[in-house]
Amino acid sequence: MSIRLPLYGKILAWFFLNLVVVAGVFALLLDAQFHFDLDWLFTAGARDRLEAVRDLIVGELETAPPDDWPQVLQRYSEAHRVKFALFDDEARPFLGEVRELPEPVRTRILERQNFLRPPRTEPPLDATPRPTDSTRRWPRPPFRVLMRTTGPTHYWLLASARIDNPLAGSPLRVVLVARSDTLSAGGMIWNPRPWIQVGIAVFVFSLLFWLPLVRGITRTIARMMNATRQIADGRFDVRVNLRRRDEIGSLAESIDQMAARLDGLVTGQKRFLGDIAHELCAPLAKMQMSLGILEQRVTGEDATFVRSASEKAGQISALVGELLSFSKASFGSSAVQLAPVSVGEVIAEVVRREEAPAAEISTAVEPDLIVSANRELLTRAISNLVRNARQHAATPVKISASRSGEDITILVADDGPGVPEAELPRIFDAFYRLDASRTRDTGGAGLGLAIVKTCVESCCGTVTARNRTPHGLEALVTLRAAM
Repeated sequence: MSIRLPLYGKILAWFFLNLVVVAGVFALLLDAQFHFDLDWLFTAGARDRLEAVRDLIVGELETAPPDDWPQVLQRYSEAHRVKFALFDDEARPFLGEVRELPEPVRTRILERQNFLRPPRTEPPLDATPRPTDSTRRWPRPPFRVLMRTTGPTHYWLLASARIDNPLAGSPLRVVLVARSDTLSAGGMIWNPRPWIQVGIAVFVFSLLFWLPLVRGITRTIARMMNATRQIADGRFDVRVNLRRRDEIGSLAESIDQMAARLDGLVTGQKRFLGDIAHELCAPLAKMQMSLGILEQRVTGEDATFVRSASEKAGQISALVGELLSFSKASFGSSAVQLAPVSVGEVIAEVVRREEAPAAEISTAVEPDLIVSANRELLTRAISNLVRNARQHAATPVKISASRSGEDITILVADDGPGVPEAELPRIFDAFYRLDASRTRDTGGAGLGLAIVKTCVESCCGTVTARNRTPHGLEALVTLRAAM
């Protein structure tokens, strides 16, 4: 039995897994390349950089004449953009631009030096033998400190040193002081470049780590959006078909159930209309035949009533015919066989059917346009569009066809008053009409454009409508070009 994990649980689990992986990688790198001590936590390598600079400065001071020592410190100060100075064991200035130390820095130097001060029995410094090359460094433990003082804010790097220059006399024990106004201190205290590189690496890793989860969610949502869009367009046979066991999977399952339910309801409605229309055909035919016979036998005022009844019966018969056409187009969509159809031949046939002396139809069709469609359904759709344009706009109807990539667009346009923009998305709905009265003088029952949509969608195409500028309406039928 599979465990049902909610979506927020997946996101939280993935997030904490990300943190664990990043922390593990960081710990490995830390253990392999760095010294995990207090100095590193606060200075991020400043200790090693300070020792390197200290060794360089001491090396030059041990070989240069004492008169050149200020120039040596000045040169290093300019190179590293910090102030270098030398102080003795009592925190008194010895050399450099920095002449005064804040009390916390001074106290730190005195505490360190007093703690390491040799016993009184030790010979004075002048009496100690000169160290050899193997014992040249100061035997005391190294003194490296990073401090921060305020009022004004300064950062201090302190390191013990021993200067052994024969020209200066006895060896000197000093404290090298580096003062900086910023945390970077010319890269000595904190170098942002490695941290930026690590940050970018962590960001890229996290992005790649989270990408599968985020992409899976967004791709699933995109599939559901596409399905609901098709359902809104009347294609109830679409299914999401997701295999997820979280809230998104439940939502997809609900969409599939809703589509199936709507498909059943709409199919049942269309079947009911088709059955009713089919059952009405026989009695209407008998009624029209009887009225025709009666009209031949009556005279005078009675003939007028019979003629009116015959016209009404004809209108009912036309409505029943539209219902049958709509029903056949709807139920035939699942079994429609598509084949290559010449757009030019279909439009020429429509013109022959619909053109009348009072209705001018002009065409502009690119040659050799072949679509994948059902010839009968496509002809019926174009004919209904032309008939609708003639009925609502007493202007010439224009039919054009062109190719764009793998699609072929058939356009039926008129110069009539057009349709309000808010009503455009609904004009292809069954039984929808702008004129709510539904009189024969202003149109039929609102099935003409619904039949167009059903026929076009049965050919795996789309149909839309838009207003023209400055006036008029055009319908666009888009079909797939035949390979």
